Amino acid sequence: MTTRPPLPPFTRDSAIQKVRLAEDGWNSREPARVAQAYSEDTRWRNRAEFVAGRAEAEAFLARKWARELDYRLIKELWAFEGARIAVRFAYEWHDDSGQWFRSYGNENWEFNDDGLMRVRHASINDLPIRDDQRKFFWPLGRRPDDHPGLSDLGL
Repeated sequence: MTTRPPLPPFTRDSAIQKVRLAEDGWNSREPARVAQAYSEDTRWRNRAEFVAGRAEAEAFLARKWARELDYRLIKELWAFEGARIAVRFAYEWHDDSGQWFRSYGNENWEFNDDGLMRVRHASINDLPIRDDQRKFFWPLGRRPDDHPGLSDLGL
């Protein structure tokens, strides 16, 4: 079995690290790589879609990033206790017509003893934005350490 440190129970520092690792993974936009952070029996609610198992999670992510182009995400720790972490996030993307969106949301995560996410509940809202309203401009991939986070950006 694979472990994904940091492992629960989380401290403030290890929860912040876990959140950043999740952000980095999702910003890779590599479904197979990202899916490895989830348990084989992971269960998700993402908006109104329900995902069961790592294979479904990987397929979901492939569909997501085929539709949400030039995706850039920032996550921020909201709360943690034991094996659970709550985050808030925002990401920017555009569709195939060139319309930009900023998607805002909250996630509740629960991890198994090996540090793999077994439960993920995501509530997300999409806001159409103009190009001049965008705030996430780093090159595709990992957000640079010196790029402002959500609170710094007033989001």
